[in-house]
Amino acid sequence: MSNPTETLDALGLLCPLPVLKARKRLKSMPAGAVLRVLADDPAAIVDVPHFCVESGHHLVCQKDADGHQIYLIQKSG
Repeated sequence: MSNPTETLDALGLLCPLPVLKARKRLKSMPAGAVLRVLADDPAAIVDVPHFCVESGHHLVCQKDADGHQIYLIQKSG
């Protein structure tokens, strides 16, 4: 399992903000770095994996936590 390089707390944000903030954060990270995204927007379950496919980043894992989801996204490059 890849260790996250940075964490993006998107709790309380609604679509499309979690994905927009993840995109912005990933731009400043080196290739291969892993971003952990915390989100509680139900749309994120669809939006985050779709964003990864469209942008070429690797969705390392997606899991449910206490009232939110955790996504690990590895930056392509």
